[in-house]
Amino acid sequence: MSEQTTSNYHDAGQRQAPPPSGWATGFIMFAGVMMIMAGGFQSLVGLAALIKDDFYVSTPNYLLEFDPTNWGWIHLLMGLLVLFAGFAVLNGRVWGRTIGVILAVLSALVNFAFIPYYPFWSILVIAVDIFVIWALTAHGRDITR
Repeated sequence: MSEQTTSNYHDAGQRQAPPPSGWATGFIMFAGVMMIMAGGFQSLVGLAALIKDDFYVSTPNYLLEFDPTNWGWIHLLMGLLVLFAGFAVLNGRVWGRTIGVILAVLSALVNFAFIPYYPFWSILVIAVDIFVIWALTAHGRDITR
């Protein structure tokens, strides 16, 4: 039996996954780029709080009232983690997708608590995090193919 026939015989017995959808791959690429952008912007938000302590003004009597410097460190570290996970997602790393989902959930929770300090920005980041979670969980495997 020739090598070509043997190769076809083995391929016929195995179930092959359908080729990845262009839309799915585009969603993952977009999610990775959004993670990089959101992480960079979130780091800048953190730096703004660290450099100028009175930049953010809080609503009085809010349950999660932290010092702006604390928020600065939280946003700076979270932003850098999301940024690096975004690069891992673009490289098709499985651990990047897993860490990306975990960090997107944490980012959404952090920004929910940050709403009294910067409402429009926080709600926008939460919306991006929801899209990233959806893209990474629904179409995550398509980027590796």
